[in-house]
Amino acid sequence: MYHPNGLDCSPYIPFLKKYCLIPKIHVTKTYLPGLQKYVELLSEVWERNYVTNNGPLATKLEQRLVEYLDEPYFSWMSNGTIALQIALESYKLEGNILTTPFTYVATANSIVWQKCVPIFVDIEEDGFSIDPAKLDNAITPDTCAILAVHVYGYPCDVDALATYSEKMGLKLIYDASHTFGCKYRGRALAGYGDLATLSFHATKVYHTIEGGGIVSHNTELATKIKLSTTHGHAFEEYLQVGINAKNSELHAGIGLLNLDTLEEVILGRKGIFNQYLEAFSNTGLFMLDPANYQDFEYNYAYAPVLFNSEEELLNIIEELNQHNIFPRRYFYPALNTLPYLNPNSCPRSESVAKRMLCLPLYHDLEPENVDLVISVVKKFVSCTV
Repeated sequence: MYHPNGLDCSPYIPFLKKYCLIPKIHVTKTYLPGLQKYVELLSEVWERNYVTNNGPLATKLEQRLVEYLDEPYFSWMSNGTIALQIALESYKLEGNILTTPFTYVATANSIVWQKCVPIFVDIEEDGFSIDPAKLDNAITPDTCAILAVHVYGYPCDVDALATYSEKMGLKLIYDASHTFGCKYRGRALAGYGDLATLSFHATKVYHTIEGGGIVSHNTELATKIKLSTTHGHAFEEYLQVGINAKNSELHAGIGLLNLDTLEEVILGRKGIFNQYLEAFSNTGLFMLDPANYQDFEYNYAYAPVLFNSEEELLNIIEELNQHNIFPRRYFYPALNTLPYLNPNSCPRSESVAKRMLCLPLYHDLEPENVDLVISVVKKFVSCTV
């Protein structure tokens, strides 16, 4: 690297990287709509001087989300974690809840926060979601529900889970945080189960900067969920216990604009994902291929790669970091190993958590940076092919 005056700047590269003069490439990048369009929406908000408490933009967004999901009820709220907590609270669940150890900690934290006990069930041998065949080993007389996760946006075995939960008299709730934009058998993946929660955090394919919500299927439960977000009252009629889980007009504006460009964002991510998939097809590494799921439309939320060993993974992270590229270990460690979350043995989850790395993926990731990621990974795995 040379300065225009001919000086060799190579010794200063670590310094430049450290102080962000060379842009960092993170595992994702928040998509933001055109600023001018957002300013126009904000001008309306300023004119109304109505910024929260289910304002007109929030109401409009919620209706558009219902239409997009093509499900009867959806309640938009402040984040995906509060959505999980309200989903559990809506059924007044008590006791043990069967769940996966391979997910973000919010799933298990929500169970504990609701004074229930997470019972971890290991994941599938050929995938990364909860294994229905292992549920029998974990169920007890105190079990009240299954909280499954469509990990990385790929569908759980919804048929087996529905059959098992009905047979055992359990509520079936899905943490569908990763799934917005995914369809399975012609239906939104978030439409399965008794309830399903979504996250619209800024790191997601579709976001409202902060946000989330619950998909439900009957009027009584949907009303209960909505009241739960507003301290249990509508205007001056107080009907139940609730909390404050509303979201603002400013967040709703982002959500409305991001819906307009969602398909474009997904298409851009798809192209990059497929580059990774093709590049690693003959390396001995494992990536889930959406094409292997029948009648499934993927949102390309993540680009997870399963490496052969944790050592291999750590070497790749170190080398990518040297190029100012920062992948993430989604999800590490396995939650069943955390001492405050009722730990137990889940060998498959523990192994996968140590070897799984999500590579950078966002719709406008530059081609040269995609090529750089691929070349670094191939450099370290070539000897294992």
